[in-house]
Amino acid sequence: MATTYQGNNKMITGIVFGVITFWLFAQAMVNVVPAVQKDLGISLGSLNVAISLTALFSGMFIVVAGGLADKIGRKKMTYFGLILSILGSLCLIFAHGAALLIIGRVIQGLSAAAIMPATIALIKAYFDGPDRLRALSYWSIGSWGGSGVCSFAGGAIATYMGWRWIFVFSIVFAIIAMFLIKDVPESKVEQASTSKFDYSGLIVFIITMLALNLFITRGGDFGWISPLSLVLIAITIIGVIVFFKIETKKTNQFIDFSLFKNKPYTGATISNFLLNAVAGTLVVANTYVQVGRGFSAFQSGMLSLGYLVAVLAMIRVGEKILQKTGARKPMIWGTILTGIGVGVMALTFLPGFLYTVIVFIGFVLFGLGLGMYATPSTDTAVSNAPDEKIGVASGIYKMASSLGGSFGVAISTAVYSAITVVGSVDIAATAGLITNVIFAVLALLSIMFLIPINAGKREKDTSPREGLSDHTLIPEKGRG
Repeated sequence: MATTYQGNNKMITGIVFGVITFWLFAQAMVNVVPAVQKDLGISLGSLNVAISLTALFSGMFIVVAGGLADKIGRKKMTYFGLILSILGSLCLIFAHGAALLIIGRVIQGLSAAAIMPATIALIKAYFDGPDRLRALSYWSIGSWGGSGVCSFAGGAIATYMGWRWIFVFSIVFAIIAMFLIKDVPESKVEQASTSKFDYSGLIVFIITMLALNLFITRGGDFGWISPLSLVLIAITIIGVIVFFKIETKKTNQFIDFSLFKNKPYTGATISNFLLNAVAGTLVVANTYVQVGRGFSAFQSGMLSLGYLVAVLAMIRVGEKILQKTGARKPMIWGTILTGIGVGVMALTFLPGFLYTVIVFIGFVLFGLGLGMYATPSTDTAVSNAPDEKIGVASGIYKMASSLGGSFGVAISTAVYSAITVVGSVDIAATAGLITNVIFAVLALLSIMFLIPINAGKREKDTSPREGLSDHTLIPEKGRG
């Protein structure tokens, strides 16, 4: 849609507040498990299901929401997501058992699915050149920074005010976000023709993801080679095969595989999935220092404070490095720092105070790496997507975030729990953390093989208003 509107700081602030409603407040649930369990009187299994459902539903529906944002409007979809965030928070505030808790968590997942791709698409629509990079940096601060602060803020709010107050604050932030973006014009793609939605692809995808998630999260309880677990594995394998077969034959694909012909977009999305999987570090490390080292929940949150400060500080630095060197170098450096940070946390054989210092340093490196990676990765994905598919492309990119986080946490905790049963908690923590190092190594390989050296390098701008906008990447030979 033609418009002379230019994005401004008010718009950026509104978008950041909207993003924070999920990454800060919804994700804070992982740090207040004992308080919620005691208050609601529900089983730990039910609570773990409720926690995992948010990221899972976000991941499953974020591509759908991105496509809808392109068609009906990115601002409308952002507002819809913020309204869902308010409804989900209200469910949690008034929950007195497992039912309303689970419903609220599902709604929060759908809220994130609506907000994430729509806000990225709004940034691409109304910001150009360096201004877009700055806007994406602040978006990343709301996302990566929100996930970093949730450990500290969630624990503090739950300790001094009660866990339900977390979601009171979430409602306040959602309302402020709606007010701040009210003057932003609508942005959507003018559709030349309408095509039928790919319901069959969505259904197969949901069944496959639910089966895989259930196997990872509950396989230990069911028995890894029990009939039920084997059925879940079979459903997952068959689901993947069927999904690829039916999707490759359709023109209205649920996941547009043509986007992956572009190597930089593919590299950014795959590495984004794997580095979000490293989020399992937060769960394993925080659980270990409480169970194995006697820390309180608030103390463990303080221990990860270095991660919060580092990730917030480095996001803008990553943006500046991107402008000077392109996307590949900061993505590689960030991934290496992340892997080293997690690796030093795995040195559980170290004695008391020394290990505490090492964990703090590990969290700092972890934050430095993720902060450096964030903006170059997001910019690479956004800049390599065609305008008419930016909502879908952003949806797939953020689906990688949500599913990566969901499965990364599930796999890490499954490794940790399985070894705890047969061995010491120290060995279990080391194994769980090494699992995350493996995710970081795989992310590094995906960047090295898929992100070209000149990705994200800016050509010199010849006028103050004629920025490179959607053509900021130097063309590559043979790029799809």
